[in-house]
Amino acid sequence: MELYEAVEKRRTVREFEDKPVDAGIIKRIISAGLKAPTNNHLREWEFVIFNDKKERLKILNLKDMTEYDECEKMMDFYGMTDSDQRGMYHIAMPRQFSMLYNSGCLILPFFKLREPLMHPTCLSSLNEFASIWCCIENILLAASSEGIFGVTRIPMEEELKHIKITLKHPDNYAMPCYIALGYPKPDAKLPVQKTINIEDRIHLNRW
Repeated sequence: MELYEAVEKRRTVREFEDKPVDAGIIKRIISAGLKAPTNNHLREWEFVIFNDKKERLKILNLKDMTEYDECEKMMDFYGMTDSDQRGMYHIAMPRQFSMLYNSGCLILPFFKLREPLMHPTCLSSLNEFASIWCCIENILLAASSEGIFGVTRIPMEEELKHIKITLKHPDNYAMPCYIALGYPKPDAKLPVQKTINIEDRIHLNRW
Protein backbone atom coordinates (compact mmCIF):
# COMPACT_ATOMS: atom_id res chain seq x y z
CA MET A 1 0.00 0.00 0.00
CA GLU A 2 1.31 3.46 -0.90
CA LEU A 3 1.83 5.95 1.93
CA TYR A 4 -1.01 8.27 0.97
CA GLU A 5 -3.36 5.33 0.64
CA ALA A 6 -2.39 4.11 4.12
CA VAL A 7 -2.95 7.61 5.53
CA GLU A 8 -6.34 7.83 3.82
CA LYS A 9 -7.47 4.38 4.96
CA ARG A 10 -6.25 4.61 8.56
CA ARG A 11 -9.30 4.69 10.83
CA THR A 12 -9.87 4.38 14.55
CA VAL A 13 -11.59 1.05 15.19
CA ARG A 14 -12.90 -0.13 18.57
CA GLU A 15 -14.65 -3.40 17.65
CA PHE A 16 -12.51 -6.33 16.55
CA GLU A 17 -12.89 -9.81 15.15
CA ASP A 18 -11.73 -12.62 17.41
CA LYS A 19 -8.53 -13.02 15.41
CA PRO A 20 -4.93 -12.57 16.63
CA VAL A 21 -2.38 -10.50 14.74
CA ASP A 22 0.50 -12.63 13.48
CA ALA A 23 3.76 -12.11 15.41
CA GLY A 24 5.66 -11.37 12.19
CA ILE A 25 3.24 -8.58 11.32
CA ILE A 26 3.55 -7.11 14.81
CA LYS A 27 7.33 -7.04 14.44
CA ARG A 28 7.06 -5.28 11.05
CA ILE A 29 4.68 -2.71 12.51
CA ILE A 30 6.91 -1.97 15.51
CA SER A 31 9.95 -1.87 13.24
CA ALA A 32 8.20 0.89 11.30
CA GLY A 33 7.63 2.68 14.59
CA LEU A 34 11.34 2.51 15.31
CA LYS A 35 12.03 4.38 12.08
CA ALA A 36 10.32 7.49 13.48
CA PRO A 37 12.39 10.60 14.24
CA THR A 38 13.59 10.98 17.81
CA ASN A 39 14.98 13.95 19.69
CA ASN A 40 18.21 12.32 20.90
CA HIS A 41 18.75 9.82 18.05
CA LEU A 42 18.72 6.88 20.50
CA ARG A 43 15.08 5.76 20.17
CA GLU A 44 14.84 4.79 23.82
CA TRP A 45 11.48 3.09 23.39
CA GLU A 46 10.29 -0.27 24.71
CA PHE A 47 7.14 -2.23 23.84
CA VAL A 48 5.25 -4.70 26.02
CA ILE A 49 2.90 -6.89 23.97
CA PHE A 50 -0.11 -8.59 25.54
CA ASN A 51 -1.64 -11.35 23.45
CA ASP A 52 -2.80 -13.59 26.32
CA LYS A 53 -6.29 -12.50 27.47
CA LYS A 54 -5.67 -13.62 31.07
CA GLU A 55 -2.58 -11.40 31.22
CA ARG A 56 -4.58 -8.51 29.77
CA LEU A 57 -7.10 -8.80 32.58
CA LYS A 58 -4.27 -8.31 35.07
CA ILE A 59 -3.10 -5.11 33.41
CA LEU A 60 -6.42 -3.46 32.45
CA ASN A 61 -7.72 -1.53 35.42
CA LEU A 62 -10.63 0.26 33.75
CA LYS A 63 -14.23 -0.26 32.72
CA ASP A 64 -16.64 0.68 29.95
CA MET A 65 -18.98 3.64 30.42
CA THR A 66 -22.21 1.92 29.40
CA GLU A 67 -24.80 4.49 30.53
CA TYR A 68 -25.86 6.89 27.76
CA ASP A 69 -26.73 9.66 30.24
CA GLU A 70 -23.38 9.31 31.99
CA CYS A 71 -21.60 9.87 28.69
CA GLU A 72 -23.85 12.87 27.95
CA LYS A 73 -23.05 14.44 31.33
CA MET A 74 -19.31 14.00 30.74
CA MET A 75 -19.48 15.72 27.35
CA ASP A 76 -21.57 18.54 28.76
CA PHE A 77 -19.04 18.99 31.57
CA TYR A 78 -16.22 19.39 29.04
CA GLY A 79 -18.27 21.75 26.86
CA MET A 80 -18.44 19.50 23.80
CA THR A 81 -20.98 20.94 21.36
CA ASP A 82 -19.93 19.48 18.00
CA SER A 83 -22.39 16.73 17.00
CA ASP A 84 -19.73 14.63 15.25
CA GLN A 85 -17.46 14.84 18.29
CA ARG A 86 -20.29 13.78 20.59
CA GLY A 87 -21.14 10.92 18.24
CA MET A 88 -17.55 9.72 18.41
CA TYR A 89 -17.62 9.71 22.22
CA HIS A 90 -20.86 7.73 22.24
CA ILE A 91 -19.05 5.08 20.20
CA ALA A 92 -15.86 5.28 22.26
CA MET A 93 -16.93 5.46 25.89
CA PRO A 94 -18.88 2.15 25.98
CA ARG A 95 -15.74 0.41 24.66
CA GLN A 96 -12.90 1.75 26.83
CA PHE A 97 -12.21 -1.68 28.28
CA SER A 98 -13.59 -4.00 25.60
CA MET A 99 -11.64 -2.38 22.74
CA LEU A 100 -8.38 -3.11 24.56
CA TYR A 101 -9.33 -6.54 25.81
CA ASN A 102 -10.82 -7.81 22.52
CA SER A 103 -8.17 -6.43 20.15
CA GLY A 104 -5.98 -8.81 18.17
CA CYS A 105 -2.89 -7.28 19.76
CA LEU A 106 -2.43 -4.95 22.72
CA ILE A 107 0.80 -2.96 22.85
CA LEU A 108 2.03 -0.87 25.75
CA PRO A 109 4.73 1.51 24.45
CA PHE A 110 7.21 3.11 26.85
CA PHE A 111 9.67 5.95 26.45
CA LYS A 112 12.62 6.97 28.61
CA LEU A 113 12.11 10.09 30.69
CA ARG A 114 14.69 12.84 31.12
CA GLU A 115 12.66 14.64 33.79
CA PRO A 116 9.13 14.22 35.24
CA LEU A 117 6.64 14.42 32.38
CA MET A 118 4.02 16.40 34.33
CA HIS A 119 6.57 18.94 35.60
CA PRO A 120 8.58 20.06 32.55
CA THR A 121 11.02 22.91 33.05
CA CYS A 122 10.77 24.10 29.45
CA LEU A 123 9.15 23.12 26.16
CA SER A 124 12.13 21.06 25.04
CA SER A 125 11.62 18.93 28.16
CA LEU A 126 8.74 17.34 26.23
CA ASN A 127 11.00 16.14 23.40
CA GLU A 128 10.87 12.51 24.52
CA PHE A 129 7.07 12.66 24.78
CA ALA A 130 6.78 14.17 21.29
CA SER A 131 9.14 11.59 19.82
CA ILE A 132 7.21 8.57 21.10
CA TRP A 133 4.05 9.93 19.48
CA CYS A 134 5.90 10.10 16.15
CA CYS A 135 6.69 6.42 16.72
CA ILE A 136 3.05 5.64 17.53
CA GLU A 137 1.82 7.34 14.36
CA ASN A 138 4.27 5.25 12.33
CA ILE A 139 2.86 2.15 14.02
CA LEU A 140 -0.71 3.12 13.14
CA LEU A 141 0.17 3.83 9.51
CA ALA A 142 2.17 0.60 9.18
CA ALA A 143 -0.78 -1.30 10.66
CA SER A 144 -3.11 0.35 8.15
CA SER A 145 -0.88 -0.79 5.32
CA GLU A 146 -1.29 -4.36 6.64
CA GLY A 147 -5.08 -4.08 6.71
CA ILE A 148 -4.99 -3.79 10.51
CA PHE A 149 -6.66 -0.96 12.39
CA GLY A 150 -7.01 0.07 15.97
CA VAL A 151 -7.15 2.74 18.61
CA THR A 152 -4.97 4.51 21.15
CA ARG A 153 -6.12 5.36 24.65
CA ILE A 154 -4.32 7.62 27.11
CA PRO A 155 -4.45 6.04 30.59
CA MET A 156 -5.77 7.78 33.69
CA GLU A 157 -3.47 8.27 36.69
CA GLU A 158 -4.88 5.29 38.59
CA GLU A 159 -4.34 3.08 35.54
CA LEU A 160 -0.69 4.15 35.33
CA LYS A 161 -0.20 3.32 39.00
CA HIS A 162 -1.76 -0.11 38.47
CA ILE A 163 0.44 -0.77 35.43
CA LYS A 164 3.56 0.26 37.37
CA ILE A 165 2.69 -2.16 40.19
CA THR A 166 1.75 -4.98 37.81
CA LEU A 167 4.54 -4.64 35.24
CA LYS A 168 7.22 -3.29 37.56
CA HIS A 169 8.68 -1.25 34.72
CA PRO A 170 11.66 1.04 35.45
CA ASP A 171 10.85 4.33 37.19
CA ASN A 172 12.46 6.35 34.40
CA TYR A 173 10.13 4.99 31.72
CA ALA A 174 6.59 6.22 31.05
CA MET A 175 3.68 4.86 29.04
CA PRO A 176 1.89 7.48 26.89
CA CYS A 177 -1.01 5.30 25.75
CA TYR A 178 -2.37 1.85 25.03
CA ILE A 179 -2.26 0.74 21.38
CA ALA A 180 -4.97 -1.79 20.47
CA LEU A 181 -4.67 -3.28 16.98
CA GLY A 182 -6.65 -5.88 15.13
CA TYR A 183 -9.02 -6.81 12.33
CA PRO A 184 -12.23 -4.78 12.52
CA LYS A 185 -15.62 -6.42 12.73
CA PRO A 186 -17.56 -5.98 9.46
CA ASP A 187 -20.24 -4.05 11.35
CA ALA A 188 -17.89 -2.05 13.59
CA LYS A 189 -19.27 1.39 14.41
CA LEU A 190 -17.14 4.17 12.96
CA PRO A 191 -17.44 7.84 13.89
CA VAL A 192 -18.22 10.43 11.23
CA GLN A 193 -14.95 11.93 10.04
CA LYS A 194 -14.72 15.72 10.17
CA THR A 195 -14.12 17.22 6.75
CA ILE A 196 -11.32 19.78 6.91
CA ASN A 197 -10.76 22.29 4.11
CA ILE A 198 -6.99 22.48 3.83
CA GLU A 199 -7.17 26.07 2.58
CA ASP A 200 -8.73 27.08 5.90
CA ARG A 201 -5.79 25.69 7.88
CA ILE A 202 -2.79 27.00 5.90
CA HIS A 203 -1.44 30.48 6.70
CA LEU A 204 1.24 31.96 4.42
CA ASN A 205 3.78 34.20 6.13
CA ARG A 206 1.23 35.41 8.71
CA TRP A 207 -1.62 34.01 10.83
